[in-house]
Amino acid sequence: MEKIDFGVDPNDGLTLWIMLGAVIVLIALSAFFAGAETALTGVSRPRLHQLEQEGNRRARLVNRLRADKERLIGALLLGNSAVNILASSLATSVLIGLFGEHGVAYATIGMTALIVIFAEVMPKTYAINHADRSALALAPVVRFAVALLGPVAATVEWIVALILRMFGSDIRTVSVGSSAEELRGAIELHRGEQTTEEEEEIRHERAMLRSILDLNEVPVSDIMTHRRNLVTIDAGQQPAQIVDEVLASPYTRLPLWRDNPDNIVGVLHAKALLREVRAHGAQLEPVDVVALAAQPWFIPDTTTLLDQLQAFRERREHFALVVDEYGSLMGVVTLEDILEEIVGDISDELDVNVAGVKPQPNGSYVIDGWVTIRDLNREFEWRLPDDKASTIAGLVLHEARKIPEVGQVFTFYGFRFEILRRQRHQIAALRVSPPMRGEDRE
Repeated sequence: MEKIDFGVDPNDGLTLWIMLGAVIVLIALSAFFAGAETALTGVSRPRLHQLEQEGNRRARLVNRLRADKERLIGALLLGNSAVNILASSLATSVLIGLFGEHGVAYATIGMTALIVIFAEVMPKTYAINHADRSALALAPVVRFAVALLGPVAATVEWIVALILRMFGSDIRTVSVGSSAEELRGAIELHRGEQTTEEEEEIRHERAMLRSILDLNEVPVSDIMTHRRNLVTIDAGQQPAQIVDEVLASPYTRLPLWRDNPDNIVGVLHAKALLREVRAHGAQLEPVDVVALAAQPWFIPDTTTLLDQLQAFRERREHFALVVDEYGSLMGVVTLEDILEEIVGDISDELDVNVAGVKPQPNGSYVIDGWVTIRDLNREFEWRLPDDKASTIAGLVLHEARKIPEVGQVFTFYGFRFEILRRQRHQIAALRVSPPMRGEDRE
């Protein structure tokens, strides 16, 4: 059989060393492309944005490269594939020249090991653990590589898109997650190996961040004080009686009604009443309570918390009356209600932050029916749905499809609900047993 000449003379030591050196350089380039891709895709966008705001030029360069992510990744993948193929070809040529046809097997095994270890796993492992540092260090060289290989990568992308469209797939219609979803995912990942106190702090931070993201989705009806829990005053009473009711109330703003509780004629501020009482001394008969009251501000129950927060700021008011589509009074919402929705209730550090909840020794909770699902989810990091009902009693009614009797037990979403007390047709109290840690809540 005639011997095939592969172009490498095994006796030419200089040529062999040059080609082996070229293989090493190409493997190093492959490591560069692999590490750069991992670092630039795994970099912390918020941190790089902050560094750019502080004047870091390399951070600005990284952000500009990431702005055209398709071109960036395409150029890096193209460069990585090209140097890997070229390195394998050179190594195969050298080993065939040294060992003949067996050199193909030697080249395959050797280059696979070298590329996987030194050009893939090692650089990507380092880059993923030092993404920000690596991205900042490699950004200038990556910019040059993208400028050199970008046009070729764009041509490849165009060919790929054309072929995919021929098979009925259009990559332009691929949907991506919203920034809000990315933030929610980042919030849920805000965990780690901390002490018990640190875990408690992080839990509250996650609850606050979730609440901020939910402001534009939650209606005021979910956090308002319901009308059955309101303290309202009949404006037709004697001034002295009205003063007594204001003093007995824990609130500083009180709705005034006339003829029927739905006919709100004003909102009385305790400080305004106090000034008037002091001005008249012991003579309360001349005090016109309705004239002291501010005009009531009515808002629909579908107003979102974000819109209402902005409206409070614009009007410089802290109190609004919530009405339904028929104009009937549903409750009141205050600026403090919205702020507490974000930061949580202020209470002793050893107390349960949700009013109406009593933890039991066996791990269950005795909960009043009016307690909102949002408060429970935020306090205990449960995942009970709040789109069908706003209170825990409403959720049981919705899932049971009937008015339950005292003592009945239901199981929904992995939770056990036992009816403890009922007032007419309302669930007044129930015992809720959450799933044990690690159980499926679906």
